[in-house]
Formats: sequence, C-alpha cells, structure tokens
Amino acid sequence: MSTASAWSIALIGVQGTLVEVEAALGAGLPRTVLVGLPDSALYEARDRCRAAVAGAGLPWPDRLLTINLTPASLPKSGSHYDVAIVAAVLACSELVPRTVASSSVLLGELGLDGRVRAVRGVLPALLAARTAGIERAIVPADQIGEAELVSGMTVWGVRDLADLVEALHGRPVLHDARQRTPDEPAAQPDLVDVLGQGHARWALEVSAAGGHHLFLHGPPGTGKTMLARRLPGILPVLDDEQALEVSAIHSLAGEELPGGLIRRAPFADPHHGATVAAMVGGGSRVARPGAISLAHQGVLFLDEAPEFSPQVLDALRTPLESGRITIARSVMSVTYPARFQLVLAANPCPCGNHGVPGAECRCTPMAVRRYAQRISGPVLDRIDLHVQVTGEDTLPMTLAMSGQQGESSACVLGRVIEARHRQTERLAGTPWALNAHVPGSHLRRELPPVDDGELLDRALARGIVSARGIDKILRIAWTIADLAGHDRVTRDDVAAAVGLRSGELWAGAAA
Repeated sequence: MSTASAWSIALIGVQGTLVEVEAALGAGLPRTVLVGLPDSALYEARDRCRAAVAGAGLPWPDRLLTINLTPASLPKSGSHYDVAIVAAVLACSELVPRTVASSSVLLGELGLDGRVRAVRGVLPALLAARTAGIERAIVPADQIGEAELVSGMTVWGVRDLADLVEALHGRPVLHDARQRTPDEPAAQPDLVDVLGQGHARWALEVSAAGGHHLFLHGPPGTGKTMLARRLPGILPVLDDEQALEVSAIHSLAGEELPGGLIRRAPFADPHHGATVAAMVGGGSRVARPGAISLAHQGVLFLDEAPEFSPQVLDALRTPLESGRITIARSVMSVTYPARFQLVLAANPCPCGNHGVPGAECRCTPMAVRRYAQRISGPVLDRIDLHVQVTGEDTLPMTLAMSGQQGESSACVLGRVIEARHRQTERLAGTPWALNAHVPGSHLRRELPPVDDGELLDRALARGIVSARGIDKILRIAWTIADLAGHDRVTRDDVAAAVGLRSGELWAGAAA
C-alpha cells in the first residue's frame, strides 16, 4: 500500500485544529473513499478534486483510493481541504515528492478546470498552523496578502494545479499578488457634520471614552443616525492583539483584508429584518459569526431598534454582559468574541411625532406604548447611557449657513485617548482596560466616589435606576472624571452620570 499525507486546518469558531489529510492506494476496484466526518461540501471534494486533476492534465489513481481526515472524531466542514487532498493524492501517486506536502499546511478550493479559489478563514487557519509548529503555508494566490499577516511563516501562493505541482516540487511560482497596493481606507464620517446637539455629542464622547452602550431616542431627522455612525471615528485604533482578533473574525466571515489587519474599530449595522442567527451567528453544523461578532472591538448599531424582533433584541442580553457568544449545535459548540459597543436609535412612536411640538401624532396611545415595549426592560437596563435627541438642540440654520461648526472627530478623539490612558493606568494589574468592563464589586471596594451615596440612594428610591444601574452610574462617573482630568470621582461627576444614565423619560414609555 502506498501512502502520503498533507496538512490542513479545521476551524471551530475562530479556533483552528491541525488536520492530517492521508491518502492511501490499495487493491480493489477503482473508487475514491473519503472518511473523517466530512460535511456535504467536503464529501463532494471526491468528485471535485478528480475533475480538477483531470482538467489540469494529470492522472487520477485508477485503484482504490482512501482519503482519511485525522482526527477522525472531529467534524470537518468547508471546501478549503481541496488543495490538501490533491497534494496528498499526487504525493501518494508519486507524481510529486512527499516532503513539501507533509510539512506544509494547504488551503484552497478547486474549480473543475484546476483553478485554486479563495476560501474563508485563511488568517485564523494560519494562526492555528503557526501555533501547531507548521512553518510553511500554500494558499490561493489572491490571498497571499492575508496569509502574510501571520508572521513567522513562509507563504507560497498558487493560482492553479500547475502552480501547486511546482510548489510541491519546492519551486514556488510568485505572482503579482504580492506587490498589490493596499486599498485606500474609506474616509470616516466626521462629527463636524453634526449641527448642534451638544448634549448628544457629549454623551457620544463619554460612550467612546469608557466603552459604554448608548441609547438615542427622539423624533426622526434629529441626527441620531448621524451621531451613531460617527462613533467609530472617535474610537482609538486597535492595538496589534485586537487587530489580529478582529481581522481573524472578518476573514472567517469571508471578507477580504486587502489593506492588511483591520485597525479601525469595525461598525456593523444590520437591517431590522435580521434574524437571531444573523445577529448572534448560526449555521446547520458549524455556526458562522453573526453581526455581534463582526462588531467585536467596535460598534453594533441598531437603527429603528423597536422594529427589530423582540427575540433578536433579547438575544443580546448575554453578549452585552459577557463579551462573547456561545452557539450550540448538534455536533459541537462554538464560542465567538463579541465585545462591542451597542448603540440603539429609536423614534418615540411608529409615526415618529409623539410629543414633538407642532407635529401631529397619528398613533393611538396603545400603539405608542406597544412600540416602546418592543425593547424589553432587561435590554434597556443593560444600556449605560440614555439620551433624548430633540430638534431643539440642532444648530440654527442661520448659524449653520454662516459656516459655524462644532468640534471635529479628531479633536474629540484626542480627549478620548487621554481618558483611556487614565483608565489604563488606574486599572493596571487588573483584567480590565475600560470603565464599562469593571465589575461593580471592584468599583465599590477599590474605587469609591467622593460622593457619600446620597445621590445614588435618591435615584434608587425614586426608581430612576435599578441596583444594576447603580454600578453603571459609577462606571459612567469614572469616565466623566477621566475626561475632566479628575483623580477621584466628584459629586458633580456622579450627578452628571445619573443624568446620562436615566435620561429623560422616553415619550413612548411615558404614554
């Protein structure tokens, strides 16, 4: 019996496991057997690889061919095993040497004409391969740039099976893909475009500085969406570890990384018709990342939040607290990081005119109440900042047309970076880096405010905040203190935090 092997990667979430692809030729009628718990797409690789090899003018074994994916107990999915399977078969048939195939990790999907196509998850796969001690990777030529983001690995690109044969002989073919010029990053929306809305802009700055969730409610046309879309522009760039983690998630979702690692805070804004699976992640056998994971280390914006299904909104409860999501399937469970800043925007009623001076609301009181109740109390209680955005706070058009503008995102970003630096110094030696992530027990024991608690007791007694809200007020107060340059939280900081936490009553809830 003749045998040979190559290596590939099984991705379970963003974690990868090294898979040995073994090929063995034995006595028996000509047929190809694929074992090792493959899914449908992988099982079809038998026919896909045979056709691709024939299309490239290479012979396919005319004997019993057994292909085994080890470890056999690990479920495997996807079409990225094609190149590894062909490499093992060619080595087993002695058409190429065994050395390169047995010491490299190979990724890529094959077309019937022998072309090597791009696949999902190259970045997390190669990170796993590097951890396992593999030092060389063979990937689709279009994904060389993404593969080379993993330091310490030799990367060879192949466009078709002819290139693969050359690479397996130790003669890699280089392509222009290595010299591609990265795409210019898209310009970020700037806060200078927002007319007025001083209170909402300040809340946005507090949200960015401390990593707090934000709820913007008010009538249409007052700038809620404009404000939300400008939050990523006042967030600091991601450090190396964060950028690698975020880029790996987006690679797994099938997004290209032409400009290298993702350095800007990502922004996800799913449509209000999104399902629970689209929001938190889903799939039949192995769950793919959802919108909350694509917003990891960035912003998840839900515009017209009451229009989302209540089940979708309630599915956010656990990720908002834990910063990750675990999705259970029949064959396995996967965990994705989901440490995002949630921004909700909502109108006061279905028509948007409830409580708006000079506007006529066509909604019944019951319709207004039902609209407000579509966002459950537990979800609202997890939102740190509640801000009423009204048309009265916009800059008068006479001033706007004269060229008067507010601060730019760059100015606000400078203060945010300084506030986060203060948090980093204060929280050094702890598992937390932002005020929003610090548990209440640590805040009360190690970082008590100057205020004697009177304001907090009064807010709790009046029902303005819950017991969980007290901890959130302390976190917000520390963020306000960091922005103001205070070493301790003052009474004014606590009072401002109570106002940002409680906000004005949402018109729908008060109807």
